[in-house]
Amino acid sequence: MDMVKLRRQGSRYLLTGGSAAVVDTGIFALELAAGVPLIPAATLSFLVATVVNYLLTSRFVFHREPTLRRYLMFLAAASLGLVLNVALTAFLAAHTPLPPVAAKVASIAVTFIFNFAVNALLVFRHAPE
Repeated sequence: MDMVKLRRQGSRYLLTGGSAAVVDTGIFALELAAGVPLIPAATLSFLVATVVNYLLTSRFVFHREPTLRRYLMFLAAASLGLVLNVALTAFLAAHTPLPPVAAKVASIAVTFIFNFAVNALLVFRHAPE
């Protein structure tokens, strides 16, 4: 994969991921305001955000038609990313001088790279230009 294409995809992936984060946060806040308990609210908002992220990423980043099979792969990758993010945040907060918010920011950066790599190399491999 050439570096220009990789940079362009990475930049676009940052935009689609940011859009999904806004959806996730907005739905989460609305659910909490409606009285939905925290864990179900966080889970549902995450799942809705993955659908939005998948649709945007399919078309805008990798120029692929969305399919159920690819969405399930995307969801699996996002779930692994979630586990990595939480585990790394907990580890950094407990075992380094980083405060929890800084640990979370560092974990988001690592997870972003992980998610992009998994999507580029597995979920959307052989994506057309």
